[in-house]
Amino acid sequence: MRNTLTIKLFAAMLISSFLSGCGVLAVGGVVAGTSVMADRRTPAVQAIDKGIGLEVESALDKKFGDNAHINVTSFNQKVLLTGEVKDVGIKDQAGAYAKANKNVRSVFNELVVGPNSTYTARANDSYLESKIKAQMIFTEKLPSNSMVIVAEGSSVYLMGILTQNEAAIAKKVASNANGVKDVYAYFDIISEAEKTRLEKQGKADESQPDSMPKQ
Repeated sequence: MRNTLTIKLFAAMLISSFLSGCGVLAVGGVVAGTSVMADRRTPAVQAIDKGIGLEVESALDKKFGDNAHINVTSFNQKVLLTGEVKDVGIKDQAGAYAKANKNVRSVFNELVVGPNSTYTARANDSYLESKIKAQMIFTEKLPSNSMVIVAEGSSVYLMGILTQNEAAIAKKVASNANGVKDVYAYFDIISEAEKTRLEKQGKADESQPDSMPKQ
């Protein structure tokens, strides 16, 4: 009974954190600490993804400045570009730059030609992302830490490492969320056998010491 109560309290903290910026900062350490354990990517690939996101987004921001508002999301070395650009030339250049990164496997260029989105629109997208993330956490048999959710212009983009059944559930959850215009899924689909192997590997990685024991 005590364990059930603890889980419910923790879940409530997560939902409130997703729906308020301050809360995200408050429990960020907890979420970050559990993400590696449940993520089907190896710790090395997680680090590569972070590097890709920081490097590509920073470079594109410097290159295009106010002529573009580009968000870069990398998961399992697949890159998603979302946001707005002044013209098709910038869109193509951004896609080419991301694709040229040596660690990138593929690029999904969803940039829209048009004026940069307003801060209100971006706030609405952030709220939509948070709401869907919270729903994913409470969805049974859905590995929420093995996927990423991006909302841009009320469209939702999903990336992750999931089985066919998990992918169908994730798309249904996102599609049913109020305020969602379209859902685009760019999953790496794995078999049930591969899912089991990755979960076992994750537990093995988790059991390894962080550093060599002292002699």
